[in-house]
Amino acid sequence: MRARGEHDAVVLAAGGSARLGRPKQLLTIAGETLLQRTVRMARATCPTRLLVVLGAGAETLAPLVTGSTIVFNPTWEEGLGSSLRRAAAALAGRPYPVLVTIVDQPCLTQEHLEKLFVAYDGSCDVVSAYGDALGPPALVRPATMAMAATLQGDTGFRRLWTGSHPAAVRRDALGRDLDTPEDVAEAVAAGLLDG
Repeated sequence: MRARGEHDAVVLAAGGSARLGRPKQLLTIAGETLLQRTVRMARATCPTRLLVVLGAGAETLAPLVTGSTIVFNPTWEEGLGSSLRRAAAALAGRPYPVLVTIVDQPCLTQEHLEKLFVAYDGSCDVVSAYGDALGPPALVRPATMAMAATLQGDTGFRRLWTGSHPAAVRRDALGRDLDTPEDVAEAVAAGLLDG
């Protein structure tokens, strides 16, 4: 396997899970919360810095991610863009690519994260492809992370990728939503989450 090189990592976990009615971060797979699982996988890539962006329920979630740098997003209700802005500010001036993950992807695997690193050569961002979408997890260049400081609302990196051509690693299972109780029930029935 190709060496990963120095990089930072960000786990986005600030959302309020309004449509679900309970924190997605606390859903479990084999007894491990999605938050802990995503942080564990990000940590396994050996980042130089690991940031976990928390917002809603931060007091409850923070004890689950000891050993990580917690970035609190007080404007989490504004959407994903606000969390990316906080992460960009915390990493400002750092010269490393950044692995960006989100907590609500029960089909995320360590193997998929490794494939992002294998595909990354520094010339463009490497993103995940599922269905017709491009999104996280993604390994983004320092310049892309710096541009995240301009994001507003519920806009993620997709706006920054408009007109550019990031490399993509396909894993359609990552597109599974956990937004509603019905989504969670389907994931439980499929054996992807604990019941």
